[in-house]
Amino acid sequence: MFRLDNKIAIVTGGGSGIGKAISILFAQQGATVCIIDINESSKTVAGEIVNEKSKAFFYQCNISNQTEVKAVIEKIVEQHTVIDILINNAGIAHVGTAENTAAEDFERLMNVNIKGVYNCLHEVLPFMKQTGGSIVNMASVAALVGLNDRFAYSATKGAVYAMTLSVAKDFLSNNIRCNSISPGRVHTPFVDGFLAKNYPGKEAEMFDKLSKTQPIGRMGKPEEIAQLALYLCSNEASFITGCDYPIDGGFVKLNT
Repeated sequence: MFRLDNKIAIVTGGGSGIGKAISILFAQQGATVCIIDINESSKTVAGEIVNEKSKAFFYQCNISNQTEVKAVIEKIVEQHTVIDILINNAGIAHVGTAENTAAEDFERLMNVNIKGVYNCLHEVLPFMKQTGGSIVNMASVAALVGLNDRFAYSATKGAVYAMTLSVAKDFLSNNIRCNSISPGRVHTPFVDGFLAKNYPGKEAEMFDKLSKTQPIGRMGKPEEIAQLALYLCSNEASFITGCDYPIDGGFVKLNT
């Protein structure tokens, strides 16, 4: 079950955190993984994956730049012929309210978290339409409930959720399924960097406090999000499209 043999999978932001976990798991399950990341250092992840049974390729790209995305997708199709899976995982965060969020920060999040997803959808769909496939967009619990100081981030993830529904509706006849995942807090390198920058000397205390905001009492693991993405892209999920899946330790339903 949950095999992805002979599938070509694109994972944006596939060099760290949740994206890295997805890239590794998908390769283990038989997919050829195409990692798209803005950081050249993420090339090492592809190197970690490659062995006698697993294949991975790295493509450096700024997903907010449509010209770059178009060139990379064309290169992937040239090398691998088809695109079976697209994971729109790349994104950035921001802390602030509607009052204190600067225009340049708001625009930066829109460019990466919304335009970046659009760019990838726009360039991948013409190829995916030929054979069908599965798309998973990474939304967030911030799209589902009000969070303090997450104005711009919440706006972008709400857009990702809405785009998911639109793509699922528009491409049903092309045998393309589109779903989204809405994680709660997940322990990634971003969280560690955030704590080190904003709470120097109190990292452990704040980590514990943030962990307990989830009723289950801890943060999620990138591997747990990856396992849900695997299911949604597998043949076992062939009857599922246009759905969002909170994976949040009870945050959305049990905190209200």
